[in-house]
Amino acid sequence: MNLLSIDPAAIDWARAQFALTAIYHWLFVPLTLGVGLIMAIMESNYYRTGDPFWRSTAQFWQRLFGINFAMGVATGIILEFEFGTNWSNYSWLVGDIFGAPLAIEGIVAFFMESTFVAVMYFGWDKVSRGFHLASTWLTWIGATISAWWILVANSWMQYPVGCEFNPDTMRNEMTSFLDVALSPFAIDKFCHTVISSWVVGAVFVVAVSSWYLLKRREAERKLALKSLCIGAIVGLIASLGAAITGDESAYKVAEVQPMKLAAMEALYNGGTDQSLTAVAWVNPFRQPDYQNEAEAPLRLAIPNGLSILATRSLHGYVPGVNDLLKGYTREDGTQEYSAQEKMIRGRKAIEALAAYRKAKAEGADEATLSPLLSTLKENFPYFGYGYIKDEAELVPFIPVNFWAFRIMVGLGTLFILFFAYILFLQWHKKDVSSMKWLLWLAIALLPCAYICSESGWLVAEFGRQPWTIQDMLPVSASVSDIGSSAVATTFWLFLLLFTAMLCVEINIMLKQIKKGPAL
Repeated sequence: MNLLSIDPAAIDWARAQFALTAIYHWLFVPLTLGVGLIMAIMESNYYRTGDPFWRSTAQFWQRLFGINFAMGVATGIILEFEFGTNWSNYSWLVGDIFGAPLAIEGIVAFFMESTFVAVMYFGWDKVSRGFHLASTWLTWIGATISAWWILVANSWMQYPVGCEFNPDTMRNEMTSFLDVALSPFAIDKFCHTVISSWVVGAVFVVAVSSWYLLKRREAERKLALKSLCIGAIVGLIASLGAAITGDESAYKVAEVQPMKLAAMEALYNGGTDQSLTAVAWVNPFRQPDYQNEAEAPLRLAIPNGLSILATRSLHGYVPGVNDLLKGYTREDGTQEYSAQEKMIRGRKAIEALAAYRKAKAEGADEATLSPLLSTLKENFPYFGYGYIKDEAELVPFIPVNFWAFRIMVGLGTLFILFFAYILFLQWHKKDVSSMKWLLWLAIALLPCAYICSESGWLVAEFGRQPWTIQDMLPVSASVSDIGSSAVATTFWLFLLLFTAMLCVEINIMLKQIKKGPAL
């Protein structure tokens, strides 16, 4: 591919447009997964007790779920179309692999959701209570399965496995569907992402319940107190689960994306017995001078914490930014090449591929083609580095990764304490409705839940730059050969459209909340 033919501005606009769509889409997805779980629990209580209160409570949360669900579907469809319009080179190279989980998501999960969501909304008193309960759970399970296949596709970009490059078709072809679908990276990412979505749903339910208690709406008092309790239980379990799965995800990142971990920690020079940074001063607006700074200033750290996190060893070796650029020796004695060496090997792979295709087109024999294929195969693990012009491109923007990671972890810790305190009060039969400061805090934490969730995605996506596919394909080689003006125009159109959709959803949500349940 000739990168000189690509408008550099088109790369920035394509990235901006995809980021815009993904950020808006992720405002709807976690609430769908989180509220979906809680509404299913509510209806399970109705099925168990037969109490009409639980039926009306389940119906209330189902209405809010449905509003949010519709918006999520609309933004998700646009997101998938952008792969073809703005990232056609990426789609051509890996469409055989990346397209499989997306196709399954669309055919199986989406149809499963759309089928059972109709029964859930219109099947009251038309089907048995058991079948209706099953439909509610299957609606939530369908949404979760949908998230699974999307996260499988995203995880493959972070850790490409189960594939082999075919020089004759110029495409990566899947060699093992199970390796792609059940990669350890995908499993960890799915667990962490979905469980953290339950936190968002729990905070939302607790916040709405707190609003009813603050307004002293007696008709909704029982719903608010019961929902607040269930939301806090789900929230505490999910917050603890997110912490556990987050730890495992960080371990996998250290294994397959060490530069991302170094950026998250602002670790410039690695080594053994590495401490885990609690806080440090990293200027949020500029890339630090990692080549000349020993570490970020004003650093407070937990001794040996990073070695434990990254290697599960108290004295484990963790490479820093400079180690990854200059090359280092792993603990098992193997040598990690320097960035310059990887770039040289990547160019060898690109040159060997071009020579192979030219020779084959000219009808060369096996004796001529075989050495070219051997050179390509030997150097293909560094293929993407051949498109890198400066090793500085391999270092993601450290401030975004550093601060987004700390915002995510800090807010996650706050949620654990918040939900635990609510359940502590419930256990001791304290009147939560009289604690106005706690109810206002619950409402204030709602935007914090979204900030926490989006921060996790910022770490995941900014941390793997400059790669679209880790080590295989940089962003600069992934975009479509289109003019920047076309992408810029659609960026502003999408910004207006998504903002309008978000305003409409918030307006409808607030009207439904003010209206309250039909008790």
